[in-house]
Amino acid sequence: MSDFAKKARAATSSMRRLFPATPLQQNAFLSEKYNADIWLKREDLSPVRSYKIRGAFNAMRKVLGGKPDQKTFVCASAGNHAQGVAFVCQYFGVKGVIFMPVTTPQQKIDKTRVFGGNAVEIVLTGDYFDVTLAAAQEFCVQSGGHFLSPFDDPDVIEGQSSVAVEMVSQLGRAPDLVVLPVGGGGLSSGVKSYFDDVRTSTALHFVEPAGGASLRAALANGAPIALDHVDSFVDGAAVAKIGAATFDVLKGSTLDQVTAISEDRICTTILEMLNIEGIVLEPAGALAIDVLKDLESSIEGKTVVCVSSGGNFDFERLPEVKERAQRYSGLKKYYILRMPQRPGALKEFLNMLGPEDDIARFEYLKKSARNFGTVLIGIETRAAVNFDRLTALMTQAGFSYTDITDDEVLAGFVV
Repeated sequence: MSDFAKKARAATSSMRRLFPATPLQQNAFLSEKYNADIWLKREDLSPVRSYKIRGAFNAMRKVLGGKPDQKTFVCASAGNHAQGVAFVCQYFGVKGVIFMPVTTPQQKIDKTRVFGGNAVEIVLTGDYFDVTLAAAQEFCVQSGGHFLSPFDDPDVIEGQSSVAVEMVSQLGRAPDLVVLPVGGGGLSSGVKSYFDDVRTSTALHFVEPAGGASLRAALANGAPIALDHVDSFVDGAAVAKIGAATFDVLKGSTLDQVTAISEDRICTTILEMLNIEGIVLEPAGALAIDVLKDLESSIEGKTVVCVSSGGNFDFERLPEVKERAQRYSGLKKYYILRMPQRPGALKEFLNMLGPEDDIARFEYLKKSARNFGTVLIGIETRAAVNFDRLTALMTQAGFSYTDITDDEVLAGFVV
């Protein structure tokens, strides 16, 4: 056994003082759907509902072991990392200072405070994470605190590798394939390092959100590179630049091993797992399951472990998730309709709707001319093909319309 594997197993053993191994569960629904032996490594069932507790614990354990006088740990995070650090600070009885953007949802602030109790001080600063991060690092310089990176730290990577140690022990063998979400790369590099060291034949597949595909960008560039724009919807994996230490582990991967998934498509999996399996996943936690759609032809008959990395889902986001899922599936569309201002015009339009169509929104915007009025209309249906019928009827009747469903700028103002 190599040095890394020994350290990974030692870290895993130490974690048992803090929390039991997260479950590895065979999923009959997914196994039947993809004609494979699908297992879920349920990191959403950790004490803080994500794997982030692992890296935080291991890094703090090592710092406290080598520097007994170290009393203050500092991090910058608006989500899972903050909660993991808070939980571990309370466990070790050390002070934690957690910097969070001012725009952080109150629910996340409250959860972090609950996990940390009196051991944690929360500092709200900056509208954007880069400003928050700079403030946290400056505080470390001034106070002598120890900065806990969410991913770009060898001790954090080693802690995240405990996911691989547990899954092999629980399964009783190495799986054929492990599917991992990627944000900054801490989890994926930790798992890869462990499997490389124990020399299994397990293949790895990485998945990241299309609006934060930092690993694909780094592989194409040959080194970590900052993305020009990041879509923050998949907040647990939306990272502008993959870590230097994590990429050093992942740089041998090929682009074929990495899939970027649209944020809207991820929503279909969140709803599917909630409605069918009763499993609550945050967007990043659904990544490894969602990508099975792309891997279907290559996983038949194989044993596959998907890491469901987190379940910190704010149910206030559920309407948005449903909206995104419907729009991606073609079951909901928005139109700007120019309707003739004559008796019976609205009734004529309503008669075009089929038995599976439903008006979800109807708003008169303004009267643009004497004989026409402009209407914003949202329509839900049970089958995407129904919109072909509806648009054909509108065209035939002479109704002027514009489909704004996929117009991000315009839809952002009116939807």
